[in-house]
Amino acid sequence: MRKRNWKTQVTVFISIMLILLLAACGSEEETDTTEDTEGAESSESTESTEASTGSELEDTYTVVSDTSFVPFEFMEDGEYTGFDIDLIHAIAEEAGFEIELETTNFDGIIPGLQTGQFDIAIAGISITEDRKKAIDYSDPYYESGLAIGVASDNEDINGIEDLEGKTVATRLGSTSASYIEENIESAEANQYEQLDQAYLSVENGSSDAILYDAPNVNYYIQTQGEGSLKVIGDLYQAEDYGIAITKGEEDLVTAINEALASLRENGTYDEIYSKWFGEPTE
Repeated sequence: MRKRNWKTQVTVFISIMLILLLAACGSEEETDTTEDTEGAESSESTESTEASTGSELEDTYTVVSDTSFVPFEFMEDGEYTGFDIDLIHAIAEEAGFEIELETTNFDGIIPGLQTGQFDIAIAGISITEDRKKAIDYSDPYYESGLAIGVASDNEDINGIEDLEGKTVATRLGSTSASYIEENIESAEANQYEQLDQAYLSVENGSSDAILYDAPNVNYYIQTQGEGSLKVIGDLYQAEDYGIAITKGEEDLVTAINEALASLRENGTYDEIYSKWFGEPTE
């Protein structure tokens, strides 16, 4: 009886061990399956989130400007500087991409965007319906207009009507060049690639006046042209500046607009504006 009981106990023990071993294997397989399922669900969830909230942005974009447009963009000690330069750096940081700055003449900016040579342009570019056919714009970021500058001893030109039949300097490819040709009777638009040349042409008498974006005219006369030029008349053809973007890049347009809105909301835009133009007016 005692011997038979020992064999029975061994058999029961082995049976229990087999049952436990099979249960452990089953639990392990179930755990692996659960982990695989959860991993797949997590991956799908991440991909779904990226698809629904992420935008198709590049890591780096080429930004072009014309560095003859003070105080918006110019070179100082070999570095890009100015209101536009500070702003585009802040926008890029807010939107989460890097930028590589390049420079070209103003009249080469829009063709460069059309051919894909550049991705973004910021250079005091007025928003016009004609330009919208070739490029996309951000929301407006600066309100401007056109101002007239003449020699400080000029008493004959006091407003836009006095420019009729005169030679008026401006920048090549600008909205002010179009304004002269379309609105000032028999005036000759004396167009220059570089703005310094346009101002010098008024100072040396080869142009009767300059018609160009008011912030630039005022800045030049307060600095380099002090004593030799003066601003006369009213502010003409109020216009907004926008950041120009290669046409069809909707995600990039959205990212720039959202970043610009955030900078206005958090006060960064006002800080940059105050640095270059003084306290913003309400």
